[in-house]
Amino acid sequence: MRKPLILLNVVGGLAVLGSYALAFAYSPAVREGLWGGVPESLRPIYTTNMLLAAAGYFPFTWLFAFGEPAYPAAKEAGHDRALLGIYALVLVPSALWLPLTAWLIEAPSAWLFVVVRLVLFAVAAGALALLVRTAQHGMRRGTLAGWLPFAGALPFFVQTGVLDALVWPAFYPAV
Repeated sequence: MRKPLILLNVVGGLAVLGSYALAFAYSPAVREGLWGGVPESLRPIYTTNMLLAAAGYFPFTWLFAFGEPAYPAAKEAGHDRALLGIYALVLVPSALWLPLTAWLIEAPSAWLFVVVRLVLFAVAAGALALLVRTAQHGMRRGTLAGWLPFAGALPFFVQTGVLDALVWPAFYPAV
């Protein structure tokens, strides 16, 4: 068990959930603006994948937090520090995205849009690193159970690396 990773996920996860809970405090116009211009026709894809991504977070996080000795890479030097960095790269910007985007909606500016994009790319980079690590685990194990963390990481990456980092900004109104 990796206590720092668990602590980071508890604190970071609460920060992310808290930022989403704050969305209810914003005006309906700001809440609608969080979609960033994504057409109604694509929103069910977002919603479905968002649920898959949230559910998928648990198998790969379980692997990294409790997977010893089934997770061979856990014995590599510097592994835990790198993993903490990857999770921080996912959780910290994820907690910042919604408040920054609400600010962008209320006071549009090109520089703030760039900051929001950087936040989204940071999460995408972290999600890609988690996807790669879970794929490595699946290849090492070579079993169906060994691929379960990858099956969770894949929709998480699709959500953060494709839908959030690439599709959402493409539809965002010009600032």
